[in-house]
Parts: sequence; structure tokens; C-alpha cells
Amino acid sequence: MDETFDAKVLLATLTELPGVYRMLDAAGQVLYVGKAKNLKKRVASYFRANHPSPRIALMVAQIAKVETTVTRSEAEALLLENNLIKSLSPRYNILFRDDKSYPYIVITRDSSPRIGFFRGNTDRKADYFGPFPSSTAVRESINLLQKMFRLRTCESSVFNNRSRPCLLYQIKRCSAPCVALIAPEAYAQDVQMASMFLQGRQQEVIGRLGAAMEQAAAELAFEQAAVYRDQIQSLRQVQDKQYVESSKGEDVDIVVVVEDNGMICVNLAMVRGGRHLGDKTQFPSNAGDSSPTEVLSAFLVQHYLLHPIPARVYLNRTLADSELQDNLSVLAGRPVPLAEARLTMQRIWVEMAEQNAKLAILSRRSVLSRQTLRLDALCELLALDVEEGTEVRIECFDISHTQGESTVASCVVYQGNGMRKSEYRRFNIQDIQPGDDYAAIRQAVLRRYGKVVAGEGIAPALILIDGGKGQVSSAFSAMEELGLAHLPMLGVAKGEARKPGLETLIFADGREPVQLPAEHPALHLIQEIRDEAHRFAISGHRAQRSKTRRTSRLDEISGIGPKRRKALISHFGGLQGISNAGVDQLTAVPGISRELAETIYSALH
Repeated sequence: MDETFDAKVLLATLTELPGVYRMLDAAGQVLYVGKAKNLKKRVASYFRANHPSPRIALMVAQIAKVETTVTRSEAEALLLENNLIKSLSPRYNILFRDDKSYPYIVITRDSSPRIGFFRGNTDRKADYFGPFPSSTAVRESINLLQKMFRLRTCESSVFNNRSRPCLLYQIKRCSAPCVALIAPEAYAQDVQMASMFLQGRQQEVIGRLGAAMEQAAAELAFEQAAVYRDQIQSLRQVQDKQYVESSKGEDVDIVVVVEDNGMICVNLAMVRGGRHLGDKTQFPSNAGDSSPTEVLSAFLVQHYLLHPIPARVYLNRTLADSELQDNLSVLAGRPVPLAEARLTMQRIWVEMAEQNAKLAILSRRSVLSRQTLRLDALCELLALDVEEGTEVRIECFDISHTQGESTVASCVVYQGNGMRKSEYRRFNIQDIQPGDDYAAIRQAVLRRYGKVVAGEGIAPALILIDGGKGQVSSAFSAMEELGLAHLPMLGVAKGEARKPGLETLIFADGREPVQLPAEHPALHLIQEIRDEAHRFAISGHRAQRSKTRRTSRLDEISGIGPKRRKALISHFGGLQGISNAGVDQLTAVPGISRELAETIYSALH
């Protein structure tokens, strides 16, 4: 502890109001961020003798300063605490990866509503159902609803320009409201049924369909009665498969924490409308010797500050922090019961979540063991000088283009036994001869490590270049120009027929190239990082190429400037929608005369 820091002096100045406190070390780095209903009592608890947690005792020994911020309420302190934890990433706070955007099912409020996948901030212009634990769960549900109710999934730009039904109508996945093959009233009923199903009102849906089937049969409309019969059978099959279904149609979350040999995992399972939609596991950072209950509390706060709180949350442990439930209730604007499972179905949900958490721990332990083996083999092969206890950081570059068009460079980061996607970067390469990979890789390296020289980035322990001797030489000359030639660099040249396992490793310092055996663990790690850089570069290139081509075809048309191009894309949703539009439809766009509409139509056909 800094000699100038005196806990007694600090405590004498603290208020008993709610707020947030920040523990700092002698270098000004934030060690820990916490919230308190009473700042004075909470901060004082850290400076008692014989602290029960060795991890917190170690933190207290490093405290050189404590900063506090008073808030109007504890709930406000909770929000501020979470924002500071996310922005500062203190080393003694338990952190979870910030999954800001869980997917939803959306049903629009158009005259012929569309059902689709949605991820982002919801609004009041549509109806949203979820959230779902994964995109797979959303797509499975949409596919199920298509089979049962045949709702459209196409975008409005396509829907508004159809002249005949698409393939989905032929395979009985859409009722073709685009060309009026279903009456608006009948389609509206299907939309209502789908919404009721997503709300967990399956029995009510089956009852309505049964009544409609009987009425159709009584009116001798046997073909329509058969449609209702098939819908009822599909619903029955769904209910039979959902052996973990709740008959109450409730929205609940199941949050469990499991510890196994020092590794802690939190698993979140979601039940929406009574249907178990799957689960999602997360592993905390900075957990240290924290107890499972402390990890569970940290997850609940960080998760529910960002995502809707369901009617009830079932846990597999009793929380010691009684204030947490009150804070979540304030955030939700209603009581939020945090309870242990009591009924049979609830216990089944919790047991399933615990089992999946245990399987996730086994899988993670296996992956970490394999990654450690690979990394150790690579460090030994290249004689990398890595300080004990530090994470090895590897950065890999790749170039992607199509015959020189829309050249994009990628830089991916491997650190801490895994890829750090939040630190990936792409570079749109400009002012070079099209197709000049050497100049492209040089530009990317200069732009990436120019920031390191300026003190804005982290220097890696190893730089990988996807390419041969020419690419490596260009990258190395860029590093020499920056004064970073001492950083290890390795090229990965593709083998004959680009077959994995035949790669040649090119050294920037002039050593003879090396070809490792296909089963060498170091080569496996290099391939994994190289393949990720390749994937990231290709996805960026395709997006850039698509954007360029989409705008360039319109730009080539005489009379189309930025304003008219924007108006056309906004009206039709993209180039495809514009291409599908007729002359009369084009003239409906503000600023498009009939003469210009005919010019646009001719240019795109």
C-alpha cells in the first residue's frame, strides 16, 4: 500500500449516502469498482483485519487511493457501477462477455405482416418475441411457424414487386399474400395465430383451429378443413417434442452456476411462452477465488442491466445479497422473484442447465489443454521470448481482392488461448496498383503498427503473414521503417494445390524455410489463426465489393446523383428492388421523371 494512503483518514471523510467507489493503485490503475447503499460502511469493510478472501486482501494491499461518486439511489449506483466496469475492466471485478444483442423473432405491422429474424434495439413499430439464446433457436422457430401458418419472410422491397408467387408458395411455406392468393382477413388470422403461439397460448390456438376445421367441414369445404387439420397435427407434434414445456405458457429464465476443479461456468436457459428455447453458457473473467454465489450475482447484474427481465428467474443457489433482488425489481419496474426451483418442471429445467454447464466446463478444459499444447510447441519452435505469467499475443494479416477490385486487409488477434474478435481490424487498401499484394500488405502493416509506435496499441509477441517470401519481405521492410524490426515475423506460404498440412514457414530474418509435419501442434495453431485471418479478410472484401458494385451501377446512369440514388435505394430497399421495378413504379420515387425512369430501366435490364 502506498505510504501516503491512510484508510482512517479516508473513512472519516466518507458519506453514508449511496454511490459508487473506485479502488486505485499507485500507478492510477483502477483495481476494483463497486456500488454501495452506504458508502462509508461498504468501503470500511475492506480495511478490517483478517479479510476472509485472499484475493480481496491482495487487492487491498495495492490500494493507493479511493474515489467515490454519490448517486441519488442504489439503483442509479448499480447502473453507474456497471458502466464503469464495462469501460474500465478493473482486474478484480468479475467480468462477463457483453452479449449486447440477443436475437428476437419480429412480426411487422404491415398490411401483410412479415415474420423474420431480428437483432438490435427494439421499437414500437413491430411486435418482438424473445429474446432467444441463439440464432439457431430463432430460425428453427421461424421455420416451424412457416410450416404451420405460412407467413411471408421476404423483405418489403421484394414483396411489393412480386408478380407471381415464389418457391416458398410452391413448397407450402408461404400463402402468397404478395399476389393475393390468400384473402387479407385469412392472412390476418394466421398472423394472430402465430403471435398467440409465440406467447405460449398453444391450447387456445388448437381450440380455434379445431372450431374452424369443424365449420369448414360443415360447409363442405373439405380442402380448407384439411389445412386446419394439418396445422393442428403440427402443433400437437411440437407439444409432444417439448418434453420440458410448461403448460402455463410463462416467460422465465433459469440461471445456474457450476464449479468444477476451480473452473466456474454460468448457464442461462430461456423459456418463452412455456417453450424451452435452449441455453447459453458463459465463463467469467477475473473470477480468481470468488465463490460461485459471487459469480452468479455478478452475472445477474451485468446481464439484466442490458436485457429484459422475465416474469421469474430460477436459480440453483440462494443469493447472499438480498439487495440484488430489490435492485432488479427497480430496474424492471415490478417485482422480480429470484427463486430456487421447487416444482418438478422447474427442477428439470435447473438440472438440465446444470448438466449443460458441466459439459461446457469439460469442453472448455479440453480446448484450453489443446491450445496450451499448441502454443507451447510454437513458442519452442520459434524460441519466442515470453515472460512467465503473460499471455502470448499473435497477430495475423491476410489480403483479399477479386482481380485487384476492393482490396481489403485483415488483422486478427490471438491471445489468452483464443481469438480476440473485439480486437480484429480491417483496412480498406487504397492508392496502390490493383492486385499488388506486396504493396497492400505493406500498407496494412504500416497502418496497424504506426499506432503502436504512437503508443496507442500493443506490440505482439509474433506477427504472422499469410503469404510467401514477397509478402514477408514487404511486411518486414514496413516494420524496419517503423523501428519495430525486432518483433518476430513469420510467413505462412500455402503448399502445393493449397492443401492444408503442406504449408511452408518463411522467416523474415533470412533463415531457411521450414515445413512442419502435418500433425505438428504448432502448425495446427498457425493454421487456425491463418484461416481466421483469411475468413475475416474475405467477409470484409465481399461486403466492400458488394457496396461498390451496388452504388457504381447507379452512378453510371446519367442523371442519377447522390440524392436520387439515396431516394431510389430507400424506396426499393436496394439495387435488386430497383432492378425488379417497372417504369411506373420508378416514377413514383420523388425526383424521378418518366424519361429518367425509362433510362434507369434500360440500364438495369
